[in-house]
Amino acid sequence: MEKLSIRGHRVVVIGFDQLWRSEKTEGLFSKKDIFQNVCSIYKGASVTFICPPFIRFPIIDYIFFLFSSRKEINRCINSFNPDIIIGFTSVISCYWGMKFAKKGNIPFIYYWTDVIHTLIPLKIFRPLAKVIQKKIIKNSTIVMAINENLREYIVSFATDLPLTKVIPGGVDSQRFDPLKIDSLPVRQKHGISKDDLVLFFMGWIYPFSGLKEVILGISKIKGKYPNIKLMIVGEGDYYPQLKDIIKDNGLMDHVILTGRRPFEEIPQLIAVADICLLPAYNNEIMRYIVPIKIYEYLAMHKPVISTKLPGVMREFENDNGVIYVDKPEDIINKVTQLSKGDIQKISLMAKSFIKKYEWDIIVSQFEDLLESLVKEGRK
Repeated sequence: MEKLSIRGHRVVVIGFDQLWRSEKTEGLFSKKDIFQNVCSIYKGASVTFICPPFIRFPIIDYIFFLFSSRKEINRCINSFNPDIIIGFTSVISCYWGMKFAKKGNIPFIYYWTDVIHTLIPLKIFRPLAKVIQKKIIKNSTIVMAINENLREYIVSFATDLPLTKVIPGGVDSQRFDPLKIDSLPVRQKHGISKDDLVLFFMGWIYPFSGLKEVILGISKIKGKYPNIKLMIVGEGDYYPQLKDIIKDNGLMDHVILTGRRPFEEIPQLIAVADICLLPAYNNEIMRYIVPIKIYEYLAMHKPVISTKLPGVMREFENDNGVIYVDKPEDIINKVTQLSKGDIQKISLMAKSFIKKYEWDIIVSQFEDLLESLVKEGRK
């Protein structure tokens, strides 16, 4: 969306602030917030972000947002007069977007980057979410997925499908360029020596992220391999438990927790790594997705060790920079089996593979699709 705004398109985003669940936010009521000229990633971008009001209380927040998002989406459509409406990985706001798009004869794209209903924290709402999603899909102009595995899941998930299409994830090769980045300041800051082997993970920390198993694996071999360190960038639902596991196993010198970091710091943090990790469980949430961070790892020419997630395996296959293990518990054993020569060889595979996943190319494809839908809608 930021890339599109740089190209001259006006972009308004309506979203729900879920961070209140993990942050200590004061006050029961969250008022409506409007942020103008947002550019969190690209200088020169200008996106308007609107967060409708809601009550900061579990379950009630969703119920309140059901009504406040409806009002705000309707208001925005009437005042903004959009040429196209896109629903990203959501249920409530996408439902209203679809309804008002249909009423106003506006093309509606439902774009999946995850298996959406599985991400709802309260399991009691998931069956209802699935029903709503099927209705959104049925009434969409086009349904898009971030990878082929996820597209096939959508096809199996819903009937009466419109056109489905894959628009893959990508990477900004100018930002994620290992030749331009000096990792020494980060290594010095965190006490990482030239002899340390650095494993790296970034992202939201769920109970199923597999980091517990990786950390316990390090605790078992720290005597034999004292130079192995794990850097974790991010926070999330399981972050407090993770800190306890590190402390209980005496791994404060082996596991580095940076917390959440600004996006502009991410390339330099990845540059520290020798091997990047995706140790997630093969569950319903992770089975069909391809996290964007893998493209960023590969763009930095880093080998990736991943569990055998069907979406990831289909996207990256073999000999393209990603190697696979059956379960999170196998990660550390695989790490100890890799020689420096192996790591260098896999790094070259990553460098070769990632060239075709440049964001500017993908954004151009997306832009062409949007313009074709708008022209078709005007006939």
